[in-house]
Amino acid sequence: MIRIGQGVDAHRLVPDRDLILGGVHVDFSQGLAAHSDGDVLLHAISDALLGAAGAGDIGRHFPDTDAAYAGIDSRILLRQVAGCLSERRWRVINVDATVIAQRPRLQPYLDAMTANIAADLEVGAERVNVKATTMEWMGFTGRGEGIAATAVALLEGL
Repeated sequence: MIRIGQGVDAHRLVPDRDLILGGVHVDFSQGLAAHSDGDVLLHAISDALLGAAGAGDIGRHFPDTDAAYAGIDSRILLRQVAGCLSERRWRVINVDATVIAQRPRLQPYLDAMTANIAADLEVGAERVNVKATTMEWMGFTGRGEGIAATAVALLEGL
């Protein structure tokens, strides 16, 4: 059996925070406001994986009302999602994700993001695709107010 899941996340850009995407510190003057580290890419991927497994979403597993997740590294959360998949007897076939940001330019960071995600999911990097796009100055991402990410994941039952 195979199942597909999709995930979306977005956060506001704010001063005095590190910008972390795909577990990579991105050189930028602002970061993402969130209870955790605000990594919209890993949040969207986590939601896609959980959705494909029929296991809810990251808000259910890691609520922002729980102080244990305050400032947490989203790679830790992604590894916990991978553990949830394993317990439910699912294997990742592939993940495809897009970060939506007018700036900063993300191309130099994509390989490192891909490597982090593949390592956390314990799959080969060829099973993970990360890309970036802009919104051509339209909407909240185009105006530089925030960053969003979308992801799809394909799982195979074991």
